[in-house]
Amino acid sequence: MIRWCLLGVVLLLGGCAAVRSYDRELYLTLDRATTGSVDNAIQLLEANNRASDKDLLYYLELGMLQRLGSRYQESQKAWLSANARIEAEADSLAQLSGFARGVSSYVINDRVRTYAGYDYEKTMLLTYMALNHVAMGDFDNARVAIKQAHELEAQIAEQRAKQYAEVEESARKRGARTSFKELNGYPIETIDTPEVNALRNGYQSALSHYLAGFIYEALGEPSLAAPGYRLANELQPGQPLLEEALRGLDARVAAPDDGMTDVLVVIETGTAPALQSRSFLLPVFVEGRMLLVSNAFPVMTQTSWAPPPSQVTFDEQTLPVARISSIDLMARRRLMDDMPSIMLRATIRSAVTATLQYQAQRAADREHTLAMALGAVVITAGSAAFAHADERTWRALPSDVSIARARLPRGTRNMTLQTAEGARTAQVSLSGRYAVVDLRLLRHQLFVNAPREAR
Repeated sequence: MIRWCLLGVVLLLGGCAAVRSYDRELYLTLDRATTGSVDNAIQLLEANNRASDKDLLYYLELGMLQRLGSRYQESQKAWLSANARIEAEADSLAQLSGFARGVSSYVINDRVRTYAGYDYEKTMLLTYMALNHVAMGDFDNARVAIKQAHELEAQIAEQRAKQYAEVEESARKRGARTSFKELNGYPIETIDTPEVNALRNGYQSALSHYLAGFIYEALGEPSLAAPGYRLANELQPGQPLLEEALRGLDARVAAPDDGMTDVLVVIETGTAPALQSRSFLLPVFVEGRMLLVSNAFPVMTQTSWAPPPSQVTFDEQTLPVARISSIDLMARRRLMDDMPSIMLRATIRSAVTATLQYQAQRAADREHTLAMALGAVVITAGSAAFAHADERTWRALPSDVSIARARLPRGTRNMTLQTAEGARTAQVSLSGRYAVVDLRLLRHQLFVNAPREAR
């Protein structure tokens, strides 16, 4: 009975977090944004997050929705709150052992773990904060944000190397399975693809490093701009548009102002892929008997996606477009890299569940009491009810990011973007020597984040 009471307490602690469908909530929220109604999308986000202590994802999603509405100051405020939570969680996790970091997830499911953000979400957060600063004409603070993003990459690389070693050692000691390819029926093709495997890792983006190069160049620091452009080329090789940034860099910075603006066009399409919970059977041995226990695992599913535009036109000048980063692929690589630890937790959880069910059933058979029988039923039904994988992920991020770049005359320009659903047009005002025009396509809706002031 002690074990049953303990399990009941843990289940109650899991509460709403264990049964909430984040995928369903965000699908409806983003659907409102695709109609151009950012206010309605924010209202739905607020309605789904009524608790006074908001979680990380609330601030991530809110910041992106506010950015779609060109509310950069509000967006930065939300994202500063998100970044503070990421840093606080990192500090608290550093003080705990690997097991204590997520003890409830070993008993219930991964949804009850405090959401700390995935690595690519953390680096993209700082990248978008830099883009917000650029949109407000503040290249100096954009420099600070993009530098933080690249410092974070180095920290992540060190942390992940330790984590993967810990998981491998723990799995070896427990005799646990860590390869998702052994999970019968799991759709391996959703994460194990040539494009996913071609990524160096799941958290570095060519966009972030190219943007770093552009910001440093705009600030007159070619020696710092060059490494950014160079790493962008390494992360996304074979793109002539990226390679051109290194050519003539020193000459561009030293050249006198000729009345033209060096324009970087960032084109974001779709939304980040969703995670959905699906059940698979894991074999578990209890007192020499093999039991098949149902356990839920996250499966990556594509959501809003469209082919990137082939070109963008400013008045009569047509610019080629090149894909620079795919958050869709980064998310899939993250899941593939994390599957060993997800498998380890699932194996331990399944063993605990199977043992409790087995012992409860034996006690019920032995004592023939209604209380024992009910206890066995509760444990079996409770474990099934909470068998859900974690579906939380930053959904308002784009699926893919492309860029175009050219020197254009200053002043108001008519811009046309050729998309799969037809041409989308807008007016942008260009001033200064450097400017970033950020475009976001959500289905048929085009959001324009043009600079208020250019450098």
